[in-house]
Amino acid sequence: MTVPDHLPSTPRRALQEENENGIFRRSDYPLTLILVAVVAILLITGLGFLLKSHPVDLPLAKAMNSLHSGAFGSLTSAIYHIISPVPAIIITAVICALIWLVGKSLRTAIAFGGLVAVTWLPSAVVKLLVHRPRPDAALMPHAFSPVQTDASFPSGHTVFIVAFVIAVAYLLRGTRWQRPWKVIGTVLVIVVALAIMIDAMHFPTDVLASVAWSLAVAPAVRVVGVDLLMPRIPFLAPASERREIAR
Repeated sequence: MTVPDHLPSTPRRALQEENENGIFRRSDYPLTLILVAVVAILLITGLGFLLKSHPVDLPLAKAMNSLHSGAFGSLTSAIYHIISPVPAIIITAVICALIWLVGKSLRTAIAFGGLVAVTWLPSAVVKLLVHRPRPDAALMPHAFSPVQTDASFPSGHTVFIVAFVIAVAYLLRGTRWQRPWKVIGTVLVIVVALAIMIDAMHFPTDVLASVAWSLAVAPAVRVVGVDLLMPRIPFLAPASERREIAR
């Protein structure tokens, strides 16, 4: 596959050429994306309440947890810890710093970090609202230790990793790295999702709902944050608009 001359050919060049950077490319259907996100949030929240009273996937959760043994079980537990909230925040902050320092673009760094954070953090509100218990450790063949006492739906780990993958995909859109990242990102999501289910930290439906959350919410977050809000903030506006203001 060849890359047109006007498109960035490396991640660094992609970050430097802000106007061509995929994360700043305006959506053709902004209102549709926002509407889809709102409907998805309502449906996912309603699904959470339904699953709270009808844990239809408990047998599948037990079956998945039966795989948690030996070195493989240790690996899945390590994956769970690696993208726990504090490490996830650190990972996002480091990527933002690299974007700023290597790509020389604070604007891109803020767009990336904001997209991940604003897609991820509101899911915690739904988790508190629905308050679905985690899979009962007493029923699991290999209960996770220590027992997690917070709510289960949706999975914050899954929401984060999908939001992270989508944010990177936006950064690389229009470059030769776009297709490889789609493969790498998909593998990352599958690995994390399987690890969480094998650990029995979440029901399978928690994980699936979390993937749906990020897929629906992230594009709307980009529209609202990048297309609508950032241009209104002087130091975050596109360079062309800043020059117009300076005149």
